[in-house]
Amino acid sequence: MTHSQSPAIAGREADLHSLLQNREPVWLQDTNLRLQGISSAFACALHMHQPTIPAGKSGELVSHLQYMVENQGEGDNHNAEPFAQCYRRMADLIPQLISEGCNPRIMLDYSGNLLWGVHQMGREDITGALRYLACDLEMQRHVEWLGTFWSHAVAPSTPIPDLKLQISAWQHQFVDLFGEEALKRVKGFSPPEMHLPNHPDTLHAFIQALNECGYSWLMVQEHSVENPDGSPLSHAQRYLPNQLVARSSTGDIARITVLIKTQGSDTKLVGQMQPYYEALTLGKQPLGNRQVPSLVTQIADGENGGVMMNEFPEAFLQAHRKASNRNPTDNEQAQTVAINGSEWLELLEQEGVTASDFPEVQAVKQHQLWEKVGSCSTRENVNAAIDELKANNSDFSMEGASWTNNLSWVEGYDNVLEPMNQLSADFHQRFDQQIAKDPSITTGESYRNALLHLLLLETSCFRYWGQGAWTEYARSIHSRGKALLN
Repeated sequence: MTHSQSPAIAGREADLHSLLQNREPVWLQDTNLRLQGISSAFACALHMHQPTIPAGKSGELVSHLQYMVENQGEGDNHNAEPFAQCYRRMADLIPQLISEGCNPRIMLDYSGNLLWGVHQMGREDITGALRYLACDLEMQRHVEWLGTFWSHAVAPSTPIPDLKLQISAWQHQFVDLFGEEALKRVKGFSPPEMHLPNHPDTLHAFIQALNECGYSWLMVQEHSVENPDGSPLSHAQRYLPNQLVARSSTGDIARITVLIKTQGSDTKLVGQMQPYYEALTLGKQPLGNRQVPSLVTQIADGENGGVMMNEFPEAFLQAHRKASNRNPTDNEQAQTVAINGSEWLELLEQEGVTASDFPEVQAVKQHQLWEKVGSCSTRENVNAAIDELKANNSDFSMEGASWTNNLSWVEGYDNVLEPMNQLSADFHQRFDQQIAKDPSITTGESYRNALLHLLLLETSCFRYWGQGAWTEYARSIHSRGKALLN
């Protein structure tokens, strides 16, 4: 059974905007945690993604998962069903722990094209499990969904006008599958590849879009941010919320709370529940005029590699059982608990700790840039300063920073990036003025179909896997998108 119509990625912009402007706490009514009894905590997120590719029987758009199912002999496509089980297994693990008297937590980040893809495949076992995790009243205490870009685009090389389209498309997809109440609970954002832009204008546009779309916080990788004086984050600071300040080249400021994902890319960190064991070594620390628990925040691919496929479920169960069984002795009143990001921030706020107490950070390399720009900041000055810094220092880059710092998302990919930027420009030229006059344009099939191809062309996979079949997929999506716009 295949649903071929384009996914629900647009058409409810005004609707969702008003739905998501409510900043009231949503976790306090469900949480059974109190900060007083907690010395430290761990927050784990699972990132799940399968790209959409033009590889169906007649070249139609299908989930890469479906392609794996239909082409078992290729590469590691025999893992299609183990992957599919990874997408649904939290719906078994969380209830199992609750039935044992544990108090589990997990954050989930599913790309829009994965959510669409399993729906397209008619995999109601997966969609049903995810609906249970998103909508069931008991699950809402334990499971936090994080927003992301619809098609797993990496922010620094996504055309600036499309950042908000990616964010909004995901919200449309999520509300279509799980409803408004579930979407209202989505307060945190997980950028694909933990990739944070550091060009002032891209970063400012990104943070502004997150604010406009109702997000309260963003997860960032520790090496992608720095203190205002250019120094790396202190050890203590990595376990506290920070306030990311994004200043554009013309001096406009946007801010958002960030939770710090510590260390580099390593699925084993979550696969073996290292955040729990690290949290055991930490205690309370000062924030504002309070002592607050330290929080270890970590994210990993939820299905990728042997550790996640095979070792994670048992490690997850074990860590939560240990956390529930650690009865503190009299001289050790506080314990280490699992917590979710929004829950932690709301509990802090309830204690009177607010964003103004959080240390301020900025994107990495910006100290160097602002020092060079000086007090007269204009777009021209900023671009001139970037060129000069690049010319004098091979380490200086404004391509952003991610958990794959050895891998450029830009170098050597002109054959994908140029068509992508061109399609984006054509898309905005075709639709922006029309939408300004008549917002209902976004409900039409021709708009949605053109948007779908634009978002898909921005999928990081078409670059991550190098030149070859994947860049061919990109070429095919580009030519279809171009035809739709003509």
